[in-house]
Amino acid sequence: MRALTISRFGGPEVLEVREVADAVAGPGEVLVRVVASSLNPVDVKTRADEIRGGVPALPMILGWDVAGIVVDPGSSSFDVGQRVVGMSAQLAAGKGTWADLVALPERVLAPAPTAASLAEAATLPLPALTASQAVEWLGLSAGQRLLVTGAVGAVGGLAVQLARRDGVVVDALVSRDAQLERAMALGATTACTNAHALSASAYDGILDTAGIRPEEALRDGGRLASIATEAGPVPDLSARGIASTNVQVAEDGARLATLMKLVDDGVLRARVDSTYSIHQARAAQERFAAGGLNGKVVLTF
Repeated sequence: MRALTISRFGGPEVLEVREVADAVAGPGEVLVRVVASSLNPVDVKTRADEIRGGVPALPMILGWDVAGIVVDPGSSSFDVGQRVVGMSAQLAAGKGTWADLVALPERVLAPAPTAASLAEAATLPLPALTASQAVEWLGLSAGQRLLVTGAVGAVGGLAVQLARRDGVVVDALVSRDAQLERAMALGATTACTNAHALSASAYDGILDTAGIRPEEALRDGGRLASIATEAGPVPDLSARGIASTNVQVAEDGARLATLMKLVDDGVLRARVDSTYSIHQARAAQERFAAGGLNGKVVLTF
């Protein structure tokens, strides 16, 4: 099978399409023919050797997201030919999804949404799980106020939609004027580009996806969650009664199934910025690095 691998760290030029042995499903695993995946910041950081705490041995297959078709369901509840999505924690599991075939545990997979193509569905697993787990930790109730920084990014945009579904009033902080309308279209009540313009103690919770943590805008007793690991650990705000955490996404097929139903219900929508074939992987990463994305960069197989 073909796999998109790296045998050394560096820029997009280190990506190679190589022939490797076909993946085979082990006990408790499902063999999936990959139709599409997508780029996440962790993929770029892994390729560039910017991950703290170690990575799988080289050469390695990158990729966390997968959307595809079941080839061998093993003893699982899935059927041959069924469309599925999943997230593989590539750094911990050592199983990347950028290949023609991938064998993953049943517990990380879910039925794909019927209202989206597999290319669209491939944009969702990692960011949707991250957004869902972060919003759940924040624990805000209907009518409370949430600020999402980086609200038009993959995780931020989904978090806006999920929180709005729960009746939370969501405001957006974005990096440029061109993103204001996009944030509002995702469900933000207001959107701005200037963190210094935010009112003091205005929010019950803040979700930071961009490394921006306007602490003064958070009320005493509020909650702060961040996925921006490059910004370092969240500050200790316990003196103000504020709970804070860095959110690390966890594999969760059951939660993913619920999220995919929300796609079919029209609550969540997938956003594709651009699509590249496996042989255009370097161009895909260059597009990702250029920024200004309106959705995710998709790889097709």
